[in-house]
Amino acid sequence: MSVSPSAPASPRCIVYKSIGLAETYLYVPEQDPLSRVPRPLLERLGTLAPVMTLDLGARRRLARADIERVRRQLREAGYYLQLPPRTAAADPS
Repeated sequence: MSVSPSAPASPRCIVYKSIGLAETYLYVPEQDPLSRVPRPLLERLGTLAPVMTLDLGARRRLARADIERVRRQLREAGYYLQLPPRTAAADPS
């Protein structure tokens, strides 16, 4: 696979926070933000607020997501959805 000279040197993305769903974030490519995100997903997420722009080429890790998985999902699907961390179920005993 060859890389075209016009390809960005480092993948940048915009991270949006879902206003209606706690700790739910949507990562999308900076150059093509929401065009590949399925409409039903956008409707489920509701209002989105941009929280940051990340240079994924310069980063080695992310706090709550595997950076290689994020990069791959952005390339293949056009977005990465970060859901809230799982919490341990309360012990009923």
